[in-house]
Amino acid sequence: MCLVADLPDISPYFCRKNSMTLSVFSDEHYMGEALKEAQKAYDADEVPVGAVIVCDNVVIARSHNLTERLNDVTAHAEMQAFTAAAEYLGGKYLKDCTLYVTLEPCVMCAGASQWTQIGKIVIGAMDEKRGFSKYSCGLLHPKTKLITGVRAEESARLMVEFFQKRR
Repeated sequence: MCLVADLPDISPYFCRKNSMTLSVFSDEHYMGEALKEAQKAYDADEVPVGAVIVCDNVVIARSHNLTERLNDVTAHAEMQAFTAAAEYLGGKYLKDCTLYVTLEPCVMCAGASQWTQIGKIVIGAMDEKRGFSKYSCGLLHPKTKLITGVRAEESARLMVEFFQKRR
């Protein structure tokens, strides 16, 4: 069963330093960080997908597609982010983390997210051709919360521009 909210989660995240609140961050803010990564991919002539992983209100991993640069079909933004986050935390489980990704993960990345047991996934644009939800929402870990449509227009626009440029 997919737990997809119609509206983005607007619960704030607080960034604290020395017990003082510095600022409030929402899913929209962190998706903006993922969009910055997607722009890096676009600029490098990679499919413009970006991802960040947040844990305890800190971005612990950021990545974008590297499939062309690494000549590796598995070098998706999400896969790179999972590896970086696990390295940062010193463990393979990301239960207390949130993945922000500009495009709906493919089956491979959704399966990897299940193995990480990530707590929450926030998606920008849906991928009607290759997104995991086309096949099965059961690919995610049963406890993973899923939010879709956060800054979806910006995420989709970057993809459309990229593929129009290539034609």
